[in-house]
Amino acid sequence: MSALLRQRLRRDWLQLLLWILATVLMAYAGFAGVTQSYATLKDRVDVLAAVMANPVIMMFRGLPSGASQGQFLSFEILPWLTMLAALMSTFLAVRHTRGDEEAGRAELVAATPAGRALPTVATIIHGIAANVVLGVLVALALLGSKLDASGSWLMGATSATTGIVFLGIGLIAAQLMRTSRGANALTVWILVGTFLINGIGNVAGTPSDDLTRITSSGLVWASPFGWAEQARPYDADAWAPALLGLAAGLVLALLAALLQSARDLGEGFIPARPGRVHAGPALSTPHALVWRLTGGAIIGWAVGGALTGVLATRLSGLAGQISGQNPAVQQILDKIGRAGNLEETVVTVFFTMMGILAACAAVQIVVRARQEEAHGTAESVLSRPVGRVRWLLDYLLVATFAIAIIVVAAMLAAYAGLAGNAHASSLAHVVTVVGLGQGLAACVFTALTALVFVLLPRGTIGVAWALVLLATVFGLFGPLFGLPEWTTRFSPFAVTPIVTNGGADLRGTWWLVLVVALGAAAALSLMRRRELQTAG
Repeated sequence: MSALLRQRLRRDWLQLLLWILATVLMAYAGFAGVTQSYATLKDRVDVLAAVMANPVIMMFRGLPSGASQGQFLSFEILPWLTMLAALMSTFLAVRHTRGDEEAGRAELVAATPAGRALPTVATIIHGIAANVVLGVLVALALLGSKLDASGSWLMGATSATTGIVFLGIGLIAAQLMRTSRGANALTVWILVGTFLINGIGNVAGTPSDDLTRITSSGLVWASPFGWAEQARPYDADAWAPALLGLAAGLVLALLAALLQSARDLGEGFIPARPGRVHAGPALSTPHALVWRLTGGAIIGWAVGGALTGVLATRLSGLAGQISGQNPAVQQILDKIGRAGNLEETVVTVFFTMMGILAACAAVQIVVRARQEEAHGTAESVLSRPVGRVRWLLDYLLVATFAIAIIVVAAMLAAYAGLAGNAHASSLAHVVTVVGLGQGLAACVFTALTALVFVLLPRGTIGVAWALVLLATVFGLFGPLFGLPEWTTRFSPFAVTPIVTNGGADLRGTWWLVLVVALGAAAALSLMRRRELQTAG
């Protein structure tokens, strides 16, 4: 057991370090943002009232439980702390179960005295330990901000137990699906679905007379995110919902172990769809093969982009109405969007989120090249008259086209959402400038992921996703949390063109173009000299 745990720690230490540091940084910076941006009780009350007045915004925020500093901090950041813990845990679970089976490592370990069961037990212990460390450090960061000890420890505990729930979900998905890609996709969809269920449960709840607190509907109990929020740190400090998450995670982990004992190695309970005996003309080139492998994911990301685009323009008018009664809303959005009037700022903020979606799609596609290499399937392609540079270039091209598809989907949906808007012309200009700029920011991650893939193949997945995570924290949440301006400029999402006073401010456009060009060129050039590394 100890050897298996050491092996997992050697493989994961960098990825876990980045996930945990990002989560702790969000907790610490969140308190700084609350104290700087919402220094008075009136500021916090105004924001809570504004959020409750808009059900769509309410769906994507935490549960209002009061207007004190600690209560408002929980409302601001608890959903994101739990989401980071959930993502870390699901990827960890799939990587050490289904991922090891795909790479052939599980079969080798099963041939030793460890057998088939012990590696799964080691993965469970490893995942729980990672979440405990994350929870303790989050609590210590909040305690260091001189917040109440009971609420701080509960914030850390709910973050950790939500991660443990999704550790169990990831282990179950690894048993159901036949590939790690399918298992990861299933867990992400469950994560998004349960997050939305919790949001709907909060929206359907009953607000208090002073508009600082919501009593959620019973629907929230169908979501692990709802369990975390019902703990109400710095308010009721209820530990029972947090313990519910821990119990659910352990039950799911036990169920995953039982499922593993009932299936053959390499198989899944959900069978893979049979493929065609002969490839059609559309699969006659390596480039077409990349499209075939990634097409479903691109469609999913494009739908997300379109939803973000229509929300950007439909909510811009509602935000203007809310800000007339709550000036604090204007201040919040100004810090993130840095654009002109409030409607333009709302569009800018939503399209920043679209840029993050596009970057995630690009990273997923380029990471697919690493997965093909690690699984040995890239060798079959490269045994044909296809060079390594051409092979990698196909992934970069498809990733770039995917970004374009997502951006266009978001822009078209945003234009459609402007129907009937009195400021449609000016907002359409904002959509165009900001949408294209965020597409360029997403291309930065295409180039950087390719460069990491060439230089550090085994770290491709962890490092690439960590770069997106850090850029999101600094670019989207940095201004809100009061981080220095120079730190936010490290994020490509924060230096893209915006519209100010009717004109376009290009800001860091040329730097982004330079990074994309040099990163892609360096990756393709270095790929000529790199040997394939099939070991995961």
